[in-house]
This record gives sequence, structure tokens and C-alpha cells, in this order.
Amino acid sequence: MYKKVLVPVALDHSRSFKAALDVARLLSDDGAVVTVLNVIEKMPSYVDEYLPESHSKARISEVETELKAELGGVLDAKPVVISGRAGSAIVDYAVEYEFECIVITSHRPGLTDYFLGSTAARVVRHAPCSVHVIR
Repeated sequence: MYKKVLVPVALDHSRSFKAALDVARLLSDDGAVVTVLNVIEKMPSYVDEYLPESHSKARISEVETELKAELGGVLDAKPVVISGRAGSAIVDYAVEYEFECIVITSHRPGLTDYFLGSTAARVVRHAPCSVHVIR
């Protein structure tokens, strides 16, 4: 069905993203590109100004290594790490690289999610393409 599928993941959540990868594979055409994306939240500017410039690059490299380890040698998924606010960064990345589908996991919403909204909810509302939410 799709040639470019994006699977955003949060490494700090205990829930595995293997189910989202399985769904992405089911929705993919032969030879499709499946990208596993992790977004590192940016430091507040009042903290960032005191950190060395290399800190951000080192953090991205560290998370890339962790993401590759979490993928466990999966060959058909391309790991990518970016920084930003998760909900908007995922949508911006999907727009910039013209993804046709996003497969994202979501937790059961709690009271705070109704007031603030979860990352998955933001992606569903603003994505330029189909979004499949895995619970």
C-alpha cells in the first residue's frame, strides 16, 4: 500500500514498538522505506546556553546507538534521531520527507491527556498523510 512509512518511537517508554514495526511492514509495499524516528526534546534555552555545542551532537549520537540496539539488527528499518518537540517534529519530518503513512503507538489516555493532548493525538490532528494508531 505505502512506499514510505514513518514509525515514531519513544525510547523512554517501557512499551515496545515492535508492534508498530509489524503493522508498518504489513502496510508497506515491496521495497518500501520504513523509517524509525526518535525525537529528543530540546533543552530550554536558559539551560542550552550553558552547555557545550558538542553536547547536542553527543546526545543524538548516544540515542542513535540506543535506537539501533533497540531495533536489534532489523535490516528493513532505517533509524533516525532528530531534536524538537515530539508532536510537531514528527509532523514536520513527515512533511519534509513526504511520508505516505505514519504508524504510531499510543497509551490509554489519562485525565491530563484530555487537557494537554498526547503526541499521538497531535500527530493524528496535524499529519499530512494517513496515521495508524496502535494501542
